[in-house]
Amino acid sequence: MRSASDDLTARARIRDAAIAAFARDGFDATSLRAIARDAGVSAALIVHHFGDKGALREQCDDYVVSVFIDEDHDVIRAPSSDRIRAALHDLDRYGPYIDYLARMLVDGSPAADRLFDSLLDRTRNVLGEQREAGMLEPMSDPEMTTLLVTLIGLGPVVMRGQMSRALGADQLSPAGLLRMTLPTLELLTHGIYSTTALLDGAREAIAQEGGADGSRGDAS
Repeated sequence: MRSASDDLTARARIRDAAIAAFARDGFDATSLRAIARDAGVSAALIVHHFGDKGALREQCDDYVVSVFIDEDHDVIRAPSSDRIRAALHDLDRYGPYIDYLARMLVDGSPAADRLFDSLLDRTRNVLGEQREAGMLEPMSDPEMTTLLVTLIGLGPVVMRGQMSRALGADQLSPAGLLRMTLPTLELLTHGIYSTTALLDGAREAIAQEGGADGSRGDAS
């Protein structure tokens, strides 16, 4: 007779196998039969625990989000703000969660929206603290800048494969993250242009269209 603990263990195995398969092959290309094979269970047991594949995906979405933003989740023992960073330093263990997160953000789901909103809020709070400390230049549109900084942070996660292919190494490895540190901070601190010609031209064009002139500072 199967015990309740056996059911919980099987459910966790199915979930973890589904996360790995969805992250690797995508939702549409992954069958319940393949997940069952990877989890060492029957497809009927997946249906018993989760229902159909769509319901299984929702459970996986919620679980991965909880890994990265739920303070009470003990898979990664770090505060919410540091959970992605902690996971990036142990890709052998957390790589499937990172890859699943990347697919979530591209494919979209209520759980993905909740995750993105949490990351956006974190960026907003950090920039707010830095603004109070006098570390930031005036911004024409602080909220858009917050969004762009968030996207810069998520870029290596979502584009992991392409970045690794272009640079010949996994950019989410410790060595890859170290390589990105100075160029990222140079970009945010100094920019890349040695002249304001493009910025001045954009401000003039926007002003002529009757939009914001891009020259006002934020309310700091």
